[in-house]
Amino acid sequence: MHHTWIFWVLFNVFVLAMLLLDLGIFHRKAHEVHFKEAVGWTVIWIVLAGLFALLIFGFGHYMVAKPRPNSVLALEFITGYVMEESLSVDNLFIFLLIFRYFKVPRISQHKVLFWGILGALVTRGIFILVGVSIVNRVHWAMYVFGAWVLYSGFALLFEKDRQIEPEKNPLLKLMRKLVPITQVYEGNKFFVMRAARRCATPLLVVLLVIETTDIVFAADSIPAILSITRDSFVVYTSNVFAVLGLRSLYFALAGMMDLFHFLHYGVSAILIFTGAKMLLGSVYEMPIGLALGVILGIILISIVASLVWPAKTTTKAKR
Repeated sequence: MHHTWIFWVLFNVFVLAMLLLDLGIFHRKAHEVHFKEAVGWTVIWIVLAGLFALLIFGFGHYMVAKPRPNSVLALEFITGYVMEESLSVDNLFIFLLIFRYFKVPRISQHKVLFWGILGALVTRGIFILVGVSIVNRVHWAMYVFGAWVLYSGFALLFEKDRQIEPEKNPLLKLMRKLVPITQVYEGNKFFVMRAARRCATPLLVVLLVIETTDIVFAADSIPAILSITRDSFVVYTSNVFAVLGLRSLYFALAGMMDLFHFLHYGVSAILIFTGAKMLLGSVYEMPIGLALGVILGIILISIVASLVWPAKTTTKAKR
């Protein structure tokens, strides 16, 4: 049990190695990410997550602080991964709106998402460690988290228009007071020198909006996954794999997001289901396999409904 830190180190070394491989080799030269490349990377991340689930199935009891059957740990990882990936789909719509709002060139979007996701790994790691610690020490905290997730699900369900208002972002307001910002994009640069002064570019503004938006999403997704498992390593690894695959998934679905317009309601249904599961945990502890089936079923229904009942032109315009 006292050797579990080794797996934390090894996993984070693997993540950093993959990010360096991505940025240093495959995207060393800035280019527009096309559909074929995006699908390829999406498949790679899904396969890697599947291989990691097999690794947990074989050696999971060595990786966690409180050993349980490897099959249970592997199923918790898969369920957590599917849940986080599903909830992250809603992030993609917001990312698209942000890029459209700031008119970010497609060739620059990969860099923004790369550094945005790197920052998300740090903030989510902190959220997870704090959240797991609170839940394991204060039992009734699960009910607070459950109520919050349930509220978020219903708020998302009745949300009419998907809009972003960057001008109301307090960090963005503070940044504009402290740092001069250029009027136009300067290639893929976050900073440039103007009249012997270091100035930020609009690309840094977009990165800040992406980062703060992800923190808001993490406030929903982290408590939700605690309904599946309270083991910090399983929560962290499933969350990281979902976040790492989010960037390539964005480019794979960027041109088809309006097509799957019912996924928004699917995400809402998953949050409502998860919140109810957390609140009723003391009355009925749902098997992990059944929870996974419900989440997959919601996603499938959302996709099929989107294809059977296409979005109207007016709906597309709102987004």
